Amino acid sequence: MATDYYGVLGVSKTAGNDEIKRAYRKLARALHPDVNPDPAAQQKFKQVTAAYEVLSDPQKRELVDAGVDPLAPAGSGGGSPFAGAGFGGLGDIMDAFFGGGGASRGPRSRTRAGNDALLRLDLDLPETVFGTTHDITVDTAVTCGTCKGDGAQPGTHPATCPVCHGRGEVQQVTRSFLGQMVTSRPCTRCSGTGSVIEHPCRECGGDGRVRARRTLTVKIPAGVEDGMRIRLSGEGEVGPGGGPAGDLYVEVHERPHPIFTRDGDDLHCELRLPMTAAALGTSVTLPTLDGDEQIVIKPGTQPGHVIGLGGRGVPHLRAVGRGTLHIHVVVSTPTRLDEEQEALLRDLARLRSEEKAEVVVSNANGDGQGFFSRLRGARGGR
Repeated sequence: MATDYYGVLGVSKTAGNDEIKRAYRKLARALHPDVNPDPAAQQKFKQVTAAYEVLSDPQKRELVDAGVDPLAPAGSGGGSPFAGAGFGGLGDIMDAFFGGGGASRGPRSRTRAGNDALLRLDLDLPETVFGTTHDITVDTAVTCGTCKGDGAQPGTHPATCPVCHGRGEVQQVTRSFLGQMVTSRPCTRCSGTGSVIEHPCRECGGDGRVRARRTLTVKIPAGVEDGMRIRLSGEGEVGPGGGPAGDLYVEVHERPHPIFTRDGDDLHCELRLPMTAAALGTSVTLPTLDGDEQIVIKPGTQPGHVIGLGGRGVPHLRAVGRGTLHIHVVVSTPTRLDEEQEALLRDLARLRSEEKAEVVVSNANGDGQGFFSRLRGARGGR
C-alpha cells in the first residue's frame, strides 16, 4: 500500500481514536483553505482529511492495517486517493474547528423508558367526599422474570453487532464533483443499538418485558373531584430492555347521586313541602352524607327559600374545612281537592281577603311591589 495514512496525520499505528482526532484538528486548523490559501496547503488539507476519514472508521482502519488501501480505485493495485479527494464530510470540518462530536452519534441504548398508563375509576359520591382506598386491576408491561429485562436467554448475553462493530451506525462514502461525502445511518442489523441478541429469551422474545395483570391499592383523598387524576409513580408500562416504568394515572369519575348534586365543594338538594307545612312551619328529618339532620321549617317559608348547613358539604382538598349543604325548599300546591278541602281553602281565602289575589312581580332588587300598585303609581306621576 503506497499511502501511509498514519504518517500523513503524524501518529503511530497504535494511536487511539482521541489521539487521531486531536492530530486531525491541529492540522485542519492550519491547512483549511479558509485559513491558508496556499495551493500546496490545500492539497495537503485534502490528504489530511482523507487520512482522518480512513483511520476514524474501524472497518477502513482494519483494511489499512492489513495492507489494503480502502480508497484505492477498484482493480488497481494501490494508488493514492488524494488526487481526487474533496474536503471531507461537514461533520469532520466542524469537529476540527469547533471541537464538536463529529458526525458519529454512537449506539443508542437498548433500554428505554416506558410509557405512562391511564385507568378510569368510577366512584360514588360518599367515596369522593370522605375518601377511600380502592383495589384496582391493571394490565401493563412488566420486566421479564426469565431474562430480568436483558432480552437474552439465561446463560447468554447480547453480542457486538457484526455489521456496525458496536457503533450503532454504518457509514457510506460517495464521491461527486464537490468532493468526497461521508453519510451515516443507523445500522439495520441491530437497529442502532450496536449489539444483537443471538439467543432471544423464550419468554419475552428479546423485548425484556411481558404483559401481566396486577392488583394495586390506590388511596382516594377526601374531596377529590370528578375528572381528577391520581398519579401512581412507577406503576405504568415498563420500557423495552427492562427500562424504567412510566407512571399510572387513575382518573376519577363520580357517579350521579340520587339526592345530592355537587358544585365544587358545595352540595345541593331539594326539600319538597306541602303548602300547609310551609305556611304553618314544621320540622323534618333530612338524610345527609353525615347522617340524619333535623331541619326546622319556619312558618311562612316561601318557595325557593334556601337553607344552608355549613360544614356538611365536601372537604376542601387542599385546605381545612368543608363546603356547605344548600337545601332548596320546594312548596307543593295541591292539584286535586275534594269538596270539603275546597270549602276550607275558600274560607281561608275569605278570612285573609284573598278572594282576588293581587299579582306581585318582583324586580331584580326583590322589593315585592305589586304590579297594579306600580302601574297606578306610574299613571299618577304623569
